[in-house]
Amino acid sequence: MKIQYLEIVTKEVDAVCAAYASANNVQFGEPDAGLGNARTAALAGGGLVGVRAPLRETEDPVVRPYWLVQDIDAAVAAIVQAGGKIAHPPMEIPGHGTFAIYLQGGNDHGLWQL
Repeated sequence: MKIQYLEIVTKEVDAVCAAYASANNVQFGEPDAGLGNARTAALAGGGLVGVRAPLRETEDPVVRPYWLVQDIDAAVAAIVQAGGKIAHPPMEIPGHGTFAIYLQGGNDHGLWQL
C-alpha cells in the first residue's frame, strides 16, 4: 500500500506548512487550484502532502490519506462491498489523476489512480 496524496484540511494552512517544513526540511509550494488551493510538498517515495483551507463553511478539519490504486472503479466497488460509503465518486483532476473519497469506521479515506 502506498499513500499517493495526504490531504490535510485546516484553518491554519500557513502554520501547519511552516511546522511540517521546519520539522522535515521540506518546502511547500504555492496554492494549487487543481487541489483545492492546497500547498503541496513531496512525500518520500513519491506522492504529495497537501495542506489546504476548508472549501466550505461546513467542512471540518481532517487528515485524509488517498491510497494509490491501479483501478479506481474496481477499488470503489470493493470498498462498497466491504461496507464503505462513497462520499465522492471518482473524479479526474487534470494533471493529477483520479480520486474518490469514502467513509468507513468513522474516518475519511481516499483512493487515487494515476
